[in-house]
Amino acid sequence: MTTRTQHGTLLLADLSGFTSFLATTELEHAHHILLELLQLVVERLRSTLTIIEIEGDAVFAYAPDGTLPTGPALLELVEHTYAAFLGRVEAIRMHTTCGCSACRAIPILDLKFIVHHGEYILQAVTGTPKPLGSDVNLVHRLLKNRVGETTGWKAYALLTAPAVQSLGLPTEGMHEQVETFPDLPEVRTYSLDLRSRLQELQRLRGAVVTERDADAVFRVDLPAPPAVVWDWLNDPQRRTLWLGLHVDAIASAGGRRGVGTKTHCTHGTKVESIHTILDWRPLESFTEEIASPKDDRPEALNTISLEPIDGGTRVTSRYRILVSPA
Repeated sequence: MTTRTQHGTLLLADLSGFTSFLATTELEHAHHILLELLQLVVERLRSTLTIIEIEGDAVFAYAPDGTLPTGPALLELVEHTYAAFLGRVEAIRMHTTCGCSACRAIPILDLKFIVHHGEYILQAVTGTPKPLGSDVNLVHRLLKNRVGETTGWKAYALLTAPAVQSLGLPTEGMHEQVETFPDLPEVRTYSLDLRSRLQELQRLRGAVVTERDADAVFRVDLPAPPAVVWDWLNDPQRRTLWLGLHVDAIASAGGRRGVGTKTHCTHGTKVESIHTILDWRPLESFTEEIASPKDDRPEALNTISLEPIDGGTRVTSRYRILVSPA
């Protein structure tokens, strides 16, 4: 194996409350719950990132430069993973008939993500290539950050300045602070409250076209993971390539894709439309309203959903026409 220096994105998904959870629960039952939650995180991340290992209460993963779809897609993957994690915690809490302390203590658990971009070398440890280097050390040290102390957040995504720059992410609305360690340079970080972000997405959920309401339904299986397909469906530059229209982003709240994002699609002088996101569920589905720019009259709704399948993703488009034919 080559030991040349490589560059990429390093990510740690860490269970918050792990120590308190173990201290107050039966070890055997707690182990099964933690394993279930960590496996869920691994399954969500592995479609886009290379999983290195489970480190006790954390999942360590990375992606070499050139292998990620885009920065927004990575952040949406983090949000999707957190939503799935929180849903599983709530399902275990609601449906368990067990009265042991492990099941009662499940709400203690939460999830945070640390994302950094830097250099590393790959070294085979017990036969598995593993990133090593000072940037790998840094992303682990950042687990002991002051974000929770400063903000009161339990679930958050912390991105270092190099990660934000490499991924091309907007920092509007993020919490900015500097982390210091005795033997490392200071690190500027930007953090997003995942719990409030999820609540916001749920509050803003709007119209969804069901199979029953649709005037037309289209399905296609694509040989790519959901995170990649999602990005090709929503990134204006990539959408231009496959749609055959010129797509420009004209509005986006806080610089993030989501409810309220508007794109302008044109093809010569004959085809022109404004697409507005009404419902946004990262890596699962989105609904857009399609309107004429002449009078802003909605002409159609389109809900596009993604389903993981063996070897790729099934994309379903449910299209509803809102105007009567002339």
